[in-house]
Amino acid sequence: MIMTLLVVAVVSGALLAGAAWGLFGRLNETLEGLLVALAGGALLLSLVTELIEPSIERSSVGAATLGVAIGSLLFAGADYLIDEKWGANSGGGLLAAITLDGVPENLALGVALIGATPAEVAALAGSIFLSNLPEAAGGARDMARQNYPKAQVFWLWAGTALLLSAAAIVGNLMLDEASEHVLAVIRCIAAGAVVASLATEVFPKAYRSDMHLAGVATALGVVLAFLLGSVSGA
Repeated sequence: MIMTLLVVAVVSGALLAGAAWGLFGRLNETLEGLLVALAGGALLLSLVTELIEPSIERSSVGAATLGVAIGSLLFAGADYLIDEKWGANSGGGLLAAITLDGVPENLALGVALIGATPAEVAALAGSIFLSNLPEAAGGARDMARQNYPKAQVFWLWAGTALLLSAAAIVGNLMLDEASEHVLAVIRCIAAGAVVASLATEVFPKAYRSDMHLAGVATALGVVLAFLLGSVSGA
């Protein structure tokens, strides 16, 4: 349990570090785009190798397919509500957008920690950390540009970090006795939601920020995730 809390604290702490960077530091748009693409590539590979493939091995292709499909549909529906109903630039819309992909990521992290050693989840945790850092920096900066007080923005991100930490802990504790089939579907629901968020939010943002190098940075992210997975499996 101590190791679970440590991993969760490190991953969620990236939100606070990123928010502080975006609010009080200097964040070049090109650099932000490169970091977002790098993190997206790393997260994409890690989701496949740490969530989807193990789910297929321990359960079935059908369970994994069902989970990914449900997750992507849930994200698409929530993303539609944010953009078309709540307003992507409103306070509620911004908060929803912040947590929409974070909750599945951290829930998946908590589930992945069940019965696993820290080394076995290093690639997934590292990729989520890399993803959270630039996303929080860019999101906090954009909120400040819309005249939200910086202190209020930072505490909003702090609350979000607590929420995501709770999601990981709940996933780890509440699902400890669940069958492999149930865990497979849950892991893949999380994976499907995050894949959908990468396709609709992360990679388009990276391309808009630096269209010429976004693809290269994404490929480097995939290589980075592969290296993380190799080290954790050594």
